[in-house]
Amino acid sequence: MPVKRRSWWGWGYVEDAVTGEEATRLANRVRTLLPDVDLTAHEPPPVAELDLPPSRVTPPAVLAHVCSAEPAERAAHAHGKAFRDVVRNLHGDVRHPPDLVARPTSEQDVVDVLDWCSRSGLAVVPYGGGSSVVGGVEPRVDDDYPGTVSLDLGRLDRVREVDRTSRAARVQAGVFGPALEEHLRPQHLTLRHFPQSFEFSTVGGWLATRASGHYATVLTHIDDLVEALRVVTPTGISQSRRLPASGAGPSPDRLFLGSEGALGVITEAWLRLQNRPRWRADAAVHFDEHDAAVAATRAIAQSGLYPSNCRLLDPAEALLNAGAATGGGVLVLGFESADHPVRPALERAVELCRDYGGTLPEPLRERDVSASRGSSATDAWRSSFLRMPYQRDALAARSMIVETFETACTWDRYPVMRAAVLDAVGAALREVGATGVVTCRFTHVYPDGPAPYFGVYAAGRWGSTLAQWDQIKHAVSEALLASGGTITHHHAVGRDHRPWYDQQRPEQVALALRAAKAALDPSWVLNPGVLLDRG
Repeated sequence: MPVKRRSWWGWGYVEDAVTGEEATRLANRVRTLLPDVDLTAHEPPPVAELDLPPSRVTPPAVLAHVCSAEPAERAAHAHGKAFRDVVRNLHGDVRHPPDLVARPTSEQDVVDVLDWCSRSGLAVVPYGGGSSVVGGVEPRVDDDYPGTVSLDLGRLDRVREVDRTSRAARVQAGVFGPALEEHLRPQHLTLRHFPQSFEFSTVGGWLATRASGHYATVLTHIDDLVEALRVVTPTGISQSRRLPASGAGPSPDRLFLGSEGALGVITEAWLRLQNRPRWRADAAVHFDEHDAAVAATRAIAQSGLYPSNCRLLDPAEALLNAGAATGGGVLVLGFESADHPVRPALERAVELCRDYGGTLPEPLRERDVSASRGSSATDAWRSSFLRMPYQRDALAARSMIVETFETACTWDRYPVMRAAVLDAVGAALREVGATGVVTCRFTHVYPDGPAPYFGVYAAGRWGSTLAQWDQIKHAVSEALLASGGTITHHHAVGRDHRPWYDQQRPEQVALALRAAKAALDPSWVLNPGVLLDRG
């Protein structure tokens, strides 16, 4: 099999970009919603034509073999994969590339890089798969630092140990999702953590950002799958004890989960595994009224059925990304088990949906996945779900504003919050002179509330789409906090969410976080700008 090439400017592999008939179908779907849109395609410049500033840093001889100042490496590590990152890359705007990219091959290399950077005052930006959509891996630091080093953990990519008895695995931070699952498959185990970035994100990245997976209920956050962590800090190595649970004071792992590389570099983790599911059942329920669809989803979330998939698509989302025309939306339901058939649970969930006017255009389906390779409603949605970032890039290159924002709130606040978000986006679109639509889906549901995930699809002006989006994003972020939501459910804080995270975070927690930073990273070199600023 030929080796695929990672795109320096956009999502995924160059060979998997949206082209040909797929591009035509995508454009036609957009024109259904925005008839007058100009979809002229623009190409990103090659790396050789980027005007990158020269590297300011020379590594010590002992680290030279793991460091690179090659333009292609620096450009690829300059941004994450948010819409604003893609747009800047399309325009060749790479103002803050790292001076060096360091790829450690051992934990000792990580220790040595942190020692060197701490002594030299160089900013260190830990880097997993680079799929951040909040500026979390961008070396955008202030002038107090004489240089920046992107610390790419991709070579720490081994599954060191599997404990079949306890169903756990000791995994290095640089392991990508597919490689981990392939290693576990022969033992019929799975981590069962599948974020949209699964193919292009790492275990360490999931842990550092408190990522959520594809599954809608129970063990949705990576937090719940962690047994122990090993973290390198500039002042030493933290190794937590491997336990199923402990009441011995504040959890040491919780200090580093979600710390985004600002307190230390996660190098290893013991992760809780599950048996690979054998039985799956799924259905797509259609609704004529959106409020009824929300009520049905809440009833399922509070029923104790705990579906693996409970993804409510509003009418615009259902049409644009699932091709389904409904008045109230589509609820994609899925159940799975390694132990027993799950059709009864799905039947009960569908019964609840019918209580709120839900209908099934196609019959529900159960299958033994160990013996069947047939497709299903859930499979179709998952395929579309994983393809979305590629389509986002194709539309961004055609002057479209295509971006998402996500949150979580309690069920009682959702109607007010959704209205506030729609009003904020509508007003911002008018202010920036763009015509567009807003979509919404629930990515995760809890007994006490949903995690709404909004999408904006708008016809922008080439050369102005970044400024237009930034204004929309600001308006939306203000609306989320004002209506009782969180600035992020699973995309992390990074640099882009900082102003609203600072408002959401209690001041006492800010003081404690600053004290932890001072104790673990006294030179303040680890990912400066995320979570908090130097005092």
